[in-house]
Amino acid sequence: MADVRWLDEREAKAWRGLQLMQMRLEAALGRQLAAESGLSLSDYVVLVTLTDQPDGRLRISELGRTLGWEKSRTSHHVARMVGRNLVRKETCDADRRGAFVVVTDEGRTAIGSAAPGHLATVRRLFVDQLSAEQLEVIAAAAQTVLAKLDREDGAP
Repeated sequence: MADVRWLDEREAKAWRGLQLMQMRLEAALGRQLAAESGLSLSDYVVLVTLTDQPDGRLRISELGRTLGWEKSRTSHHVARMVGRNLVRKETCDADRRGAFVVVTDEGRTAIGSAAPGHLATVRRLFVDQLSAEQLEVIAAAAQTVLAKLDREDGAP
């Protein structure tokens, strides 16, 4: 244990604050989405990720990698969303073992209905609480950490 680089007070305060903020924001956003739209926060991020794609589709492995989810979590969650007709799975012609996850019309409708309330909550709890400078610092820090994670994960 002599080689452990323990966090100093400043580092621990930043790390623990980030963790607590993330957990509490996710809980509040999850409650808001469930109450107003019937979507879970996980449903919402899947639908956002898919609707950000020009054709509304991603390989299931790419979806999982983008969200930082394990293969089994991605597969199980997509299966639940297929059951609710928010997404569908399509085989990949180039690789029969692979599959695409495709947002359905119902999924597009669901995200379109859920987005205004979700974004109002994001704005109320996060964006409106911070100055422009604080938002820039958070964005830059997130970009730096995400780039490191991508390099370690071998992402493109």
